[in-house]
Amino acid sequence: MTFKSLMVQGTTSDAGKSTLVAALCRILYRRGVRVAPFKPQNMALNSAVTVDGGEIGRAQAVQAFACGLEPHTDMNPVLLKPNSDTGCQVIIHGKVVCNLEATGYHAYKPTAMRAVLTSWQRLQSQYACIVVEGAGSPAEINLRDNDIANMGFAEAVDCPVVLIADIDRGGVFAHIVGTLALLSESERARVVGVVINRFRGDIALLQPGLDWLQQETGKPVLGVIPYLHGMHIEAEDAVPRTNNTGASGQRSQQSIAEAKRLVVVVPVLPHISNHTDFDALRLHPQLDFHFVKVNEAIPAADLIILPGSKNVRGDLDFLRTHGWEQVLSRHLRYGGKVLGICGGFQMLGRLIHDPYAIEGEAGSSAGFGWLDMETTLEQSKQLRQVAATLAFADAQVSGYEIHMGVSAGNALQNPALYIADGQTSHPEGAISMDNQVAGTYLHGLFDHAQSCAGWLQWAGLQEQDIFDYEQLRSNELDRLADCVEQHLDWSKLAQYI
Repeated sequence: MTFKSLMVQGTTSDAGKSTLVAALCRILYRRGVRVAPFKPQNMALNSAVTVDGGEIGRAQAVQAFACGLEPHTDMNPVLLKPNSDTGCQVIIHGKVVCNLEATGYHAYKPTAMRAVLTSWQRLQSQYACIVVEGAGSPAEINLRDNDIANMGFAEAVDCPVVLIADIDRGGVFAHIVGTLALLSESERARVVGVVINRFRGDIALLQPGLDWLQQETGKPVLGVIPYLHGMHIEAEDAVPRTNNTGASGQRSQQSIAEAKRLVVVVPVLPHISNHTDFDALRLHPQLDFHFVKVNEAIPAADLIILPGSKNVRGDLDFLRTHGWEQVLSRHLRYGGKVLGICGGFQMLGRLIHDPYAIEGEAGSSAGFGWLDMETTLEQSKQLRQVAATLAFADAQVSGYEIHMGVSAGNALQNPALYIADGQTSHPEGAISMDNQVAGTYLHGLFDHAQSCAGWLQWAGLQEQDIFDYEQLRSNELDRLADCVEQHLDWSKLAQYI
């Protein structure tokens, strides 16, 4: 078997690296190639639990899905989860190894690189092709020393590189030329071509610029990918800029008015994690979904969901400081529903204890007190994929747990779910006796049609259209792959993948 690889690096963050890797993976998978995704180092608060019981970036889980594979920790051997502006939790091969400040992690990079190369060698022995995603930009001068995320990795394993740039933001030619200028001679030689992403307009008007770019840099333009309106691919980290547009991406105000809608609100916490939990809700045709930021008005809602957090006590203080405790209390008085997921679930209890300074200074914080329970952050993280059944509806759930908190109290005697454990099941989460407040550690509640319908019925949406988010996700990957396959120069790419 001849092994091949290609790395996608970007001129900026959010240039389209994750999307292009997902597209290439899907294209090769459809062509019968045994292909796998790989990202040496990821920094993100959106993560997924793998088949081998570890944790990787959410983007690599989506890319694995594009390849027809179960996510594995070797696909993202180093994951950094920020818990402050200068520090992060370091996860190696799916397991937490330490918390480090930025300078400490810089010194740790040689150790991380060994983990990266170990995973690379394992994948190389199993797959015919690996499509690699870089991180940020290779032209970050301050991060070049001991780099393991971009050119440092590519040089170590002798991997060719494609450079992608986003034209929609402007300055695309400067981004490409400037990035190449800041690379070393050997790194520039490693770049086999450039891809321009998110183009709108007449390609003929862009052609003189493409000709100039190729002449100026000596690098071929491998393709110009058009702007795909309404395209949905789960975000690597950043919270989506827009709220509900419907599954088509272009939901009209008239259709919103005519639909039997449920209004759902999620506060954007400073350390929000796994916000991809809400992608199915954002795209549901019967929901009016809102991510609400600190400086935005909070609309009246049927359901408010408190999301996961990488710093639960800090984000709880944030909510209180910005008036959310009063908002939530009023919401409940008027009959609204509140659901907490993972860190949001912990906030609903009476107390949160962090005796080991897992997420900040050691200490305890009072929760909102709507569920009779307390949570203690432990030193080991619980990671597992689970199958469950809703306690209040005949609906199956497939999800995953990622948390360091252990909750206990009377509230847990009225569970939200029952998790299957061999021949038996055990309760998980909680629902208040008045049925207005619920919480669970389970991520992925809304990804599966049965579970999503059950939760929305609990929240008040009685007459529901069938909405299959998993099928939508698969269809969107195929739509993306079709577009990229059409607009890339495969005669120039074939020798690499």
